[in-house]
Amino acid sequence: MRAFFAFFISLWATQAAAHPHVFVQTRLVLLPDAQGRAATIEVHWAYDALTSLMTLEDMGLDQDYDGVLSPGELARLQGFDLRWIAGFEGDLYLAHGGQAVQLDAPVAVETRFENGQIISVHRRAFAPVPAGTVLEIRAYDPTFYTEYTLAAAVQVPDGCRVQVNPADLGQANALLDKLLQESPDMADDAFPAVGHAFADKVEVTCAQ
Repeated sequence: MRAFFAFFISLWATQAAAHPHVFVQTRLVLLPDAQGRAATIEVHWAYDALTSLMTLEDMGLDQDYDGVLSPGELARLQGFDLRWIAGFEGDLYLAHGGQAVQLDAPVAVETRFENGQIISVHRRAFAPVPAGTVLEIRAYDPTFYTEYTLAAAVQVPDGCRVQVNPADLGQANALLDKLLQESPDMADDAFPAVGHAFADKVEVTCAQ
């Protein structure tokens, strides 16, 4: 298992071996720089109710179980999911022209708790790609421990167009089945890197 939050390791270790374990509804927003070029990506993660509950319990939040966090509790929750272990890519991958786009470290924007779900927002800057170049964006956990689902249209700056190419889930599941049949005793810490096969591909092209 490749944990992306160090303190989640003890929580996730108690869950069943099936994948995925965590479900995250994802919104992506491309933000422009001073020249109007897409240069920052804002990422919204809405965690499933079970993961949200486990997180609150682990952090000792909402101990009155009223579903409302105090300002102090929200302050403690802020940035909880940005304490990344070394080598973690943020489960977000950008590329253009076949080359990976380097993303800066995440900057927390806000964290809130609504309708039983933790929702966090962070931003990551990157060098603007050349005008007319297709920027490819994928949100996924390589080991498919976490499933990221695009929950809304990708927002882009003026002058950009966006196309979402849904993952071929039949093909992705066939790949997963094949790999699991080859290694039926595979554990979480040796799960095949199939997350990319379940990820939608977002293509953004900007005029500047």
